[in-house]
Amino acid sequence: MCLHIQRASRAIGRHFDLALRPVGLTNWQFSMLATLMASPDSTVNGLAELLGMDRTTTTRNVKPLERRGFLEIRPDQKDARIRRILLTDAGRAILARAEPYWRRANDAVEAKLGGQAPAELRAALGTITRSAPLQGSRRSK
Repeated sequence: MCLHIQRASRAIGRHFDLALRPVGLTNWQFSMLATLMASPDSTVNGLAELLGMDRTTTTRNVKPLERRGFLEIRPDQKDARIRRILLTDAGRAILARAEPYWRRANDAVEAKLGGQAPAELRAALGTITRSAPLQGSRRSK
Protein backbone atom coordinates (compact mmCIF):
# COMPACT_ATOMS: atom_id res chain seq x y z
CA MET A 1 0.00 0.00 0.00
CA CYS A 2 2.73 2.44 1.04
CA LEU A 3 4.77 1.92 -2.13
CA HIS A 4 1.74 2.50 -4.36
CA ILE A 5 0.77 5.67 -2.50
CA GLN A 6 4.35 6.99 -2.62
CA ARG A 7 4.70 6.24 -6.34
CA ALA A 8 1.35 7.86 -7.11
CA SER A 9 2.28 10.88 -4.99
CA ARG A 10 5.57 11.37 -6.83
CA ALA A 11 3.91 10.94 -10.25
CA ILE A 12 1.16 13.42 -9.41
CA GLY A 13 3.70 15.83 -7.89
CA ARG A 14 5.77 15.76 -11.09
CA HIS A 15 2.60 16.27 -13.16
CA PHE A 16 1.66 19.40 -11.19
CA ASP A 17 5.26 20.68 -11.08
CA LEU A 18 5.40 20.49 -14.87
CA ALA A 19 1.99 22.16 -15.23
CA LEU A 20 2.96 25.03 -12.90
CA ARG A 21 6.42 25.59 -14.40
CA PRO A 22 5.23 28.44 -16.71
CA VAL A 23 4.40 30.55 -13.63
CA GLY A 24 7.54 29.57 -11.70
CA LEU A 25 5.91 27.64 -8.88
CA THR A 26 6.18 24.07 -7.65
CA ASN A 27 3.12 22.12 -6.62
CA TRP A 28 4.11 22.53 -2.94
CA GLN A 29 4.47 26.28 -3.33
CA PHE A 30 1.09 26.48 -5.03
CA SER A 31 -0.47 24.37 -2.27
CA MET A 32 1.07 26.57 0.41
CA LEU A 33 -0.15 29.79 -1.23
CA ALA A 34 -3.62 28.33 -1.85
CA THR A 35 -3.83 27.19 1.78
CA LEU A 36 -2.88 30.70 2.94
CA MET A 37 -5.55 32.16 0.67
CA ALA A 38 -8.16 29.86 2.23
CA SER A 39 -6.84 30.35 5.79
CA PRO A 40 -5.62 33.94 6.03
CA ASP A 41 -3.60 35.02 9.03
CA SER A 42 -2.27 31.50 9.71
CA THR A 43 0.48 30.84 12.18
CA VAL A 44 3.52 28.81 11.16
CA ASN A 45 2.24 25.93 13.31
CA GLY A 46 -1.29 26.27 11.90
CA LEU A 47 -0.05 26.23 8.32
CA ALA A 48 2.13 23.19 9.07
CA GLU A 49 -0.88 21.35 10.46
CA LEU A 50 -3.08 22.27 7.48
CA LEU A 51 -0.39 21.01 5.07
CA GLY A 52 0.43 17.89 7.09
CA MET A 53 4.05 19.01 7.51
CA ASP A 54 6.25 19.58 10.52
CA ARG A 55 7.02 23.13 11.64
CA THR A 56 10.66 23.19 10.50
CA THR A 57 9.83 21.88 7.03
CA THR A 58 7.06 24.47 6.73
CA THR A 59 9.41 27.26 7.79
CA ARG A 60 12.02 26.08 5.27
CA ASN A 61 9.41 26.04 2.48
CA VAL A 62 8.03 29.47 3.43
CA LYS A 63 11.41 31.23 3.06
CA PRO A 64 11.67 31.18 -0.78
CA LEU A 65 8.09 32.44 -1.08
CA GLU A 66 8.87 35.21 1.40
CA ARG A 67 12.02 36.19 -0.56
CA ARG A 68 9.95 36.37 -3.76
CA GLY A 69 7.47 38.69 -2.01
CA PHE A 70 4.52 36.27 -2.16
CA LEU A 71 4.02 36.22 1.59
CA GLU A 72 5.09 38.02 4.75
CA ILE A 73 5.89 36.71 8.19
CA ARG A 74 4.90 39.08 10.98
CA PRO A 75 4.76 38.84 14.75
CA ASP A 76 1.24 38.48 16.12
CA GLN A 77 -0.18 41.78 17.36
CA LYS A 78 -1.11 40.30 20.73
CA ASP A 79 1.78 37.87 21.28
CA ALA A 80 5.11 38.63 19.57
CA ARG A 81 6.25 35.02 20.08
CA ILE A 82 3.62 33.90 17.55
CA ARG A 83 4.46 34.43 13.89
CA ARG A 84 1.69 35.00 11.35
CA ILE A 85 2.09 34.20 7.65
CA LEU A 86 0.22 36.59 5.39
CA LEU A 87 -0.34 36.34 1.66
CA THR A 88 0.76 39.54 -0.10
CA ASP A 89 -0.81 41.17 -3.16
CA ALA A 90 1.98 39.59 -5.22
CA GLY A 91 1.13 36.20 -3.68
CA ARG A 92 -2.54 36.58 -4.58
CA ALA A 93 -1.55 37.66 -8.11
CA ILE A 94 0.74 34.65 -8.73
CA LEU A 95 -1.91 32.35 -7.33
CA ALA A 96 -4.51 33.80 -9.72
CA ARG A 97 -2.05 33.42 -12.59
CA ALA A 98 -1.27 29.82 -11.61
CA GLU A 99 -4.85 28.70 -11.00
CA PRO A 100 -5.73 27.91 -14.66
CA TYR A 101 -2.58 25.77 -14.98
CA TRP A 102 -3.42 23.98 -11.74
CA ARG A 103 -7.05 23.51 -12.84
CA ARG A 104 -6.01 21.88 -16.14
CA ALA A 105 -3.55 19.58 -14.34
CA ASN A 106 -6.14 18.65 -11.73
CA ASP A 107 -8.81 18.00 -14.36
CA ALA A 108 -6.38 15.71 -16.23
CA VAL A 109 -5.69 13.65 -13.10
CA GLU A 110 -9.40 13.39 -12.30
CA ALA A 111 -10.18 12.38 -15.91
CA LYS A 112 -7.66 9.51 -15.64
CA LEU A 113 -9.47 8.26 -12.56
CA GLY A 114 -12.92 8.70 -14.12
CA GLY A 115 -16.44 8.74 -12.67
CA GLN A 116 -16.80 8.78 -8.91
CA ALA A 117 -13.21 7.67 -8.29
CA PRO A 118 -11.79 11.17 -7.56
CA ALA A 119 -14.36 11.85 -4.82
CA GLU A 120 -13.92 8.35 -3.39
CA LEU A 121 -10.14 8.69 -3.40
CA ARG A 122 -10.29 12.09 -1.65
CA ALA A 123 -12.64 10.63 0.96
CA ALA A 124 -10.42 7.59 1.57
CA LEU A 125 -7.26 9.68 1.84
CA GLY A 126 -9.07 12.13 4.13
CA THR A 127 -10.05 9.26 6.41
CA ILE A 128 -6.41 8.22 6.69
CA THR A 129 -5.10 11.75 7.37
CA ARG A 130 -7.80 12.56 9.93
CA SER A 131 -7.55 9.28 11.84
CA ALA A 132 -5.32 8.60 14.80
CA PRO A 133 -1.75 7.59 13.93
CA LEU A 134 -1.49 4.06 12.64
CA GLN A 135 -0.25 1.42 15.07
CA GLY A 136 3.54 1.22 15.11
CA SER A 137 4.17 4.73 13.82
CA ARG A 138 6.47 7.06 15.73
CA ARG A 139 3.58 9.34 16.66
CA SER A 140 1.69 6.50 18.35
CA LYS A 141 4.55 5.58 20.69
